[in-house]
Amino acid sequence: MTDPRARRMAPVLDMALEEERKAARTLGECQRQLEDAGNRLRDLEHYASEYEKGWTQRGSQGVGRDWLINYQRFMSQMHVAIEQQRQTVDWYAESLQRARDNWRQRYQRVEALRKLIERYREEARTRADKQEQKLLDELTQRLFSHRSSSNE
Repeated sequence: MTDPRARRMAPVLDMALEEERKAARTLGECQRQLEDAGNRLRDLEHYASEYEKGWTQRGSQGVGRDWLINYQRFMSQMHVAIEQQRQTVDWYAESLQRARDNWRQRYQRVEALRKLIERYREEARTRADKQEQKLLDELTQRLFSHRSSSNE
């Protein structure tokens, strides 16, 4: 026997499940974006490091003024790009945390609704069991009364 309250809650649970799934997809997308931004940051840092190593090797052979100016300008641009990418990584990390919090809230709502529906079903089972027991008690009482009156 299904409780009418539990049946009425089914569409609410379905909507909550859909919201939780959307939040999970968003969470996954935020995780991917953070990983991509982190990979770009590592690539920039690696490229800057390799370029500096090249400078060290080239510098040991002697360099001209123009080459030094170009190197400094390029490295300055690389440091700006790296800092901007760090800020991007930080932004994506915050976005991921917000998405994680949102998903967690949606998940908790789904779990709360499931528990409520289960409580409704359990209450319905308990009522049905009590009703069945009452009916059995009445039938037993009637049967006992009928036998008692037949024996007299």
